[in-house]
Amino acid sequence: MSEVKKATRDGFGEEIVKLGKIDNSIYVVDVDIGKSCKTTDFRETLPQQYLNVGIAEQNAAGVAAGLATCGKIPFVVTYAVFGSLRMCEMIRQEICYPNLNVKIACSHGGVTPANDGASHQSIEDMGVLRTIPNMTVIMPADYHAAKKLVAAAAAYDGPVYLRFTRDAIPVIYDEDVEFEIGKARTLKEGKDVAIIANGDTVSIAIKAAKELEAKGVSVRLLDMHTIKPLDEEAVAACVNDIGKIITVEDHNIMNGLGSAVCEVAADIGSAQVKRIGIQDQFGQSAPYERLLEMNGVTAENIVKTAEEMLK
Repeated sequence: MSEVKKATRDGFGEEIVKLGKIDNSIYVVDVDIGKSCKTTDFRETLPQQYLNVGIAEQNAAGVAAGLATCGKIPFVVTYAVFGSLRMCEMIRQEICYPNLNVKIACSHGGVTPANDGASHQSIEDMGVLRTIPNMTVIMPADYHAAKKLVAAAAAYDGPVYLRFTRDAIPVIYDEDVEFEIGKARTLKEGKDVAIIANGDTVSIAIKAAKELEAKGVSVRLLDMHTIKPLDEEAVAACVNDIGKIITVEDHNIMNGLGSAVCEVAADIGSAQVKRIGIQDQFGQSAPYERLLEMNGVTAENIVKTAEEMLK
């Protein structure tokens, strides 16, 4: 893991310009927050493929659906809290029900908006959207993963929700690493405990895994960048090979990554799963790291949880 930090929204902003130059069917539908969501370069470079509908997310969803019916590949760009909850009915009725090729690319996922407060901290978005049929839900773990998964989403036929961080987070991957939608990346093999994380919590899980390894605990570590479709085969292997799983996410522990893993584990049979994430409570205006600490989303808590499971 590198000492360099970059926000995943930066990876999106760079990749969407690259993709738009290659394929003129790729459009950006903006809601007047292009500076925050990193679409200003796209607007300046490819103005003929850019639409700003103003602060009107519901309308943006409808415009994107219309573009998709004409063979375009629209990316609706906004904050995660608005791109999921404010647009939810339109996503269900106008995008997912007809299974249109619309991508919803959202910055400010989880508690990364930090000092913007609870109104801008999206802690329920992935859980809400993963319950809608035909929707694919992705959260990249770093800058390079964001670029690769944006490209994968553009090539994928169907609705996709992409969730990015506002804050800079550690760079984990080399730029040439490849990603497949619905296929977890194994960062470390182990036999004592499995840690499954996604998004900005992957770097935290890496730190915890190193601390546990130093204590003689063998850790299997997965980056579950796609929570729908979940890599059920990878989860099943953790259940069958290890039986002790910790999930880590910057999202409500209800209906997000932890719940998705628990559903698979329950179907298979015997496994112990502990969920670390936002504790079913709204955030506050506070620094990002402080908000994670308040919810136990720390390397120290992961280590403590693993040690308690192994007693």
